[in-house]
Amino acid sequence: MTAGIRLSAITDRIARAATSVGRPVGGVTLVAVSKTHAASAIRPLLEAGQRDFGENRVAETAEKWPALRDEYPDAQLHLVGQLQSNKADEAVALFDAIHSVDRPSLVSALGKAMDRAGRRPDCFLQVNIGDEAQKGGCGIADLPALIAQARAAELPVAGLMCLPPAGLEPAPYFALLAKLAREEGIAGLSMGMSDDFETAVMIGASHVRVGSALFGARA
Repeated sequence: MTAGIRLSAITDRIARAATSVGRPVGGVTLVAVSKTHAASAIRPLLEAGQRDFGENRVAETAEKWPALRDEYPDAQLHLVGQLQSNKADEAVALFDAIHSVDRPSLVSALGKAMDRAGRRPDCFLQVNIGDEAQKGGCGIADLPALIAQARAAELPVAGLMCLPPAGLEPAPYFALLAKLAREEGIAGLSMGMSDDFETAVMIGASHVRVGSALFGARA
């Protein structure tokens, strides 16, 4: 199956899920998670029209994307992995959106990096929606304070992000994230991956992060 056929199948499924709940099809951004995949695997998706891509690591992104962006300057890069505060300057320079803002020290580092760069990528605040010790993300009780800090630091708070607990029905966790966003007046919801993106779209996702369904098994 070609990259174009896989992409078309995913976009069709997103469209059907959106239409089923009366959402506009254009209200969902597909982020193709290209982490660990070489430029040779990414280029066919770019050729097929995909423009939003998700990466996990600053160093990997800096290595493989400059040449691709020379060819496709309208490509949008999303950081979907955890970010160390000492990589804030590099992340601000490389990415158009950062989906893993999850703690006060990172908010502070990003605010200073954005001031220095004169560039303000969209930020999604990651919520530890299942209260899992092994996962990144802000605790639900701590979210209002983190949002206030992010807004004070003039971070563009575009949305909330979550990773539901593995092996459990994701819908209640997506619904909880949507409720938290509504309460805080936040529009974006980065939620849903290859196994559950249709559920996420039906509950209001603005961004779905799809990797294996587009690229196959990770390298």
